This record gives sequence, C-alpha cells and structure tokens, in this order.
Amino acid sequence: MTELTHFIHGKHVQGASGRSREIFNPVRGELTARVPLANSAEVAHAIESAQEAFGAWSGMNPQRRGRILLKWAEAINTHRDELAETLSNEHGKTFEDAKGDIQRGVEVVEFGAGAPHLLKGEFSHDAAAGMDVHSLRQPLGVVAGITPFNFPAMIPLWKAGTALAAGNTFVLKPSERNPSVPLRLAELALEAGMPPGTLNVVNGDKEAVDALIEDLRVKAIGFVGSTPIAQAIYTAAAAAGKRAQCFGGAKNHMVIMPDADLDQAADALIGAGYGSAGERCMAISVAVPVGEATAEALRAKLLERIEKLVVGPSLDPSSDFGPVVGADAKSRIEGYIGLGVEEGAELVVDGRGVVVEGHPDGYWIGATLFDHVTPVMRIYQEEIFGPVLCIARARDYEEALRLPTEHQFGNGVAIFTRDGDTARDFASRVEVGMVGVNLPIPVPIAYYTFGGWKASGFGDLNQHGVDGLKFYSKTKTVSTRWPSGTKEGASFTMPEGS
Repeated sequence: MTELTHFIHGKHVQGASGRSREIFNPVRGELTARVPLANSAEVAHAIESAQEAFGAWSGMNPQRRGRILLKWAEAINTHRDELAETLSNEHGKTFEDAKGDIQRGVEVVEFGAGAPHLLKGEFSHDAAAGMDVHSLRQPLGVVAGITPFNFPAMIPLWKAGTALAAGNTFVLKPSERNPSVPLRLAELALEAGMPPGTLNVVNGDKEAVDALIEDLRVKAIGFVGSTPIAQAIYTAAAAAGKRAQCFGGAKNHMVIMPDADLDQAADALIGAGYGSAGERCMAISVAVPVGEATAEALRAKLLERIEKLVVGPSLDPSSDFGPVVGADAKSRIEGYIGLGVEEGAELVVDGRGVVVEGHPDGYWIGATLFDHVTPVMRIYQEEIFGPVLCIARARDYEEALRLPTEHQFGNGVAIFTRDGDTARDFASRVEVGMVGVNLPIPVPIAYYTFGGWKASGFGDLNQHGVDGLKFYSKTKTVSTRWPSGTKEGASFTMPEGS
C-alpha cells in the first residue's frame, strides 16, 4: 500500500495531522493507498510557500512564464500513459478516457502559455489636456483550487494553468478520492522549471477547505463539485472577501427533433450518457425526443446499442466504461434506480447486479435506461452521477425547449436536428450555459470559457479562456500628467475629461 503525501515548496511532505483517508482501486475494490488529510497548520504551510514564491513568479517576464508552462505541458504529454494508468486505477475510467481527461487539461495549459497578449492593458494618449491614461492587469496573489474526483487531471490543470498564466501562485486541494495524478502533475511542474512554491498540493477534506477560505492570504477560490457545496463555498468565500467561482451539479438534456439522424443521435446518447460511467458534469442524463414516433424509434436504437456495451476493467481495451468511483457511489446510484421505479418511471434496462468476471468486488453498475420520466420525479430533478439515462418525452419543440430551460441546473444542453432555424432558435432561447448542436457534450475548447447557469454555477466569470484570466487578475488604471502639461497653482475643482 502506498502512503501518499502533500507537495509543498517543491518537496513531498508527510502528513502531520494524524488523519488520513483510504483509497481503493474501483475495479478490484482493493485498498491501494492512504492519503493524509491536512489540518489548518499544514494548509497554512502551503499558503506560506505560495506567498513566498509569488514575488518571483509574478515578477517574471510573461513570455518566460509561458515557456515554463509549455515545458510543463510537454512533460505531461511525455508522461501521458503513466498518468492515464494511475488515473484509471484510482478513478475507474477507461485508459483512453483517462488520456482524454489529461489532454483537455493540457490544452488549457497551452492556452495559458500564449496568454500574455490577453493580459495587456489599454492606453489612451491625451485623454485630457496633457494627460495619458493606461490600465494594467495584475495577478491577485495566492489563489486556491478545490477540485472533484471525476476529472483528476483536467480540472486541476484548467484552474492551475489559467491562474499561473496570470502570474498567481496556486494551492491545489484535489479530491481525496484520487490525489495521485495531481501530485504527479506538481512534480512535473517543478521539473519543467516552475519555482518551488508556485504550485503546491495539499490533500484534505472540509478542514482543509475551511482553512483555505479563512486565510486572508488566499485571494480567490475556485471550486468544482456538487451544488450544495459549491453554494456553501461561494457564500463563505464571498463573506471572507475573496473572489470565488464555484461550479456545481448538472442535469444535461439532449433534445432529439423528428428530423434528426436517429442513428447519429443514438450513438451520441450512448457515449455521452454512459461514458466514464456517467461520472461527468457534462454527461447527458436526459434524452428529450420530440413526438411519440421519434421516442419509440430512438428507444429501439438505444436498446440495440446498450445490449452491446461492455462494462469491464479500466485498463482492458475492450471495456466501454469501467466501474464507478467507490462503494458509496455505487450504493447511491442503485438507490436512485430503485427510487425511479417507485416514482413510476419505466425501468427499461436495469444496470444493477452487473457481474464482471474475475472482479467480484469492483464497483460495477451497468447501463441503465428509464423511459416515461416526468419533471416531477426526483430522478429527473436531481443529479444521479452514474450510468443512468432518462427518456423524458416531449409533445412538441416548445415543450422540449422548456424542459432544460425550467430545470434547476443549467450546465450543458444539446439539440440534434437537420434544421438550421430550429437549432439557431434553440441556442438563442435555452437557459443553459453551454449548448451543443449535433454535439452531445459541448465542452468548449480552451480559448472559450466553460461554465453553467442557474444552480450549476456561482460567480460571474467562467473557467479558462478570457473569463478565466479576468477572474485571476485585477485591473489597475493609471492616469499620468507630466509637469509640462500642468498649470501653475493649485486646482480645487474636479478634473474634466476634456
């Protein structure tokens, strides 16, 4: 069994709190590691290290920072297979899916390497008589990221990559379920030339989170996780005078119009609904076919494909998806499946009780399909975060549009159609933060921003892209007038703009 550590000021640091959490391989249900849970003193140590490193990192030429970020991205790519195997063993997602997790994170680091031109200020010559005005974008200082278990590489890289590009130093508190990849990413950052303390990793639970929020040296908090915790952290961080962007749960819908290519739509639903065992904040969990004929045809095509799905070990190339992350997650998802039956939804395919040969103790749940799900049901209202797809039939386009618009969550949504007018109207009117047209998982590319609406996101700026750089920087405006443009004698009136 591996004893994990924190990573502070370029070194592995043993836990000193006396508290720890066990980590299990989801395929085997076997104890593989133990991670220390930091106390407030250990968190303070990580913050102190980041504070110490801030002067040198923020004062570094932005191009030089960018070169270090590029070297970091290259190092991650060099070690991609190693990282993906570690990620699969701790999380449960397939090896190819794990490589995608890493790749989407690296893309944001690469974006950060090219970000100096987005951090430029503005300049106005002769804004008033003899006066010039310019603005500066400056880093905040020490910032913190609290990241979830479902993307152990991507989301830490999204947050750290953007924050570091803006000149901040970063304290990462990854999920205590699978911290090995974040720890390795910090090692690779050091090897790429990042000064010690620029990126620290402190493992922990609520005590560590509270310490990050309460410490006055931390200027901003970024979080991804469940909605109740996102809202609580956002509220606490704001009360502590910090910037905060906190992203929560989702219930992503996919509308299938009668004119859609149903084979394409069914393939998209299978991948987006069951990929990574449904443990994605952008997973499609509600299919909304428009019209009974569309619904019946889509259901038949989904059943054909579900029958062929292979649930199996994460590192087996034949597996379409692996286990869920833990025994508690399995129990919770199975509880929702039972609840759906109690609520009156039709359980078309039951994923409970799946047996994977040779791995009797793994956390297995097969693809599950409900039909005739209605908005009053909890399986429709709440995030299940597992391989459970619900069909909620709509009579017409307007009803299909209302379903995601009126849902409490507003992370992602998709529409499949051949009609450009319908697609354009949907993209304009739907009250959801990210929209896909004939794309089931509309995760924006690195130089656009990622973020949901309503109960899916708290804060006014999204992750990565220009929004991310704005979140991790502050603007200073400088007005300058030199003696040659100054009249003699004191002035007691408000300066005019002309």
